[in-house]
Amino acid sequence: MTIPAGMIGIRHVALFIKDLEAAVDFYTRIVGMQIEWQPDPDNVYLTNQGDVFALHRVEYKADPLQRLDHIGFVLSDAPSVDAWHAHMVAQGVRITEAPKSHRDGSRGFYCLDSVGHLLEFIYHPPIVRHGQLQT
Repeated sequence: MTIPAGMIGIRHVALFIKDLEAAVDFYTRIVGMQIEWQPDPDNVYLTNQGDVFALHRVEYKADPLQRLDHIGFVLSDAPSVDAWHAHMVAQGVRITEAPKSHRDGSRGFYCLDSVGHLLEFIYHPPIVRHGQLQT
């Protein structure tokens, strides 16, 4: 089996959050992250100019401290997204969202790992640019 090229690493984590405003305040004011994008009142994407930390408001029936939404694997370019998607399909991996391009130039897809964790394989230009500046 040949593994596709283009994997940069895990540079993206997303959490379900009950109190989104408190979480945004903590991660911006105390941790020093900046808001990269807030598409609506229930979703905020934070960055430290290298990683993307997504917070998604969810109303819980129980009251856990937090819940993982998904783990994002960053890819080096948009064509790598399609190569990884084809690889996952060939391996029989359950795809939950086919590849699509977003308004900011990113492209990605979602699938489930063998025990049901949601994974995102994404090309995200700001993360890739940041990595290129570091080398």
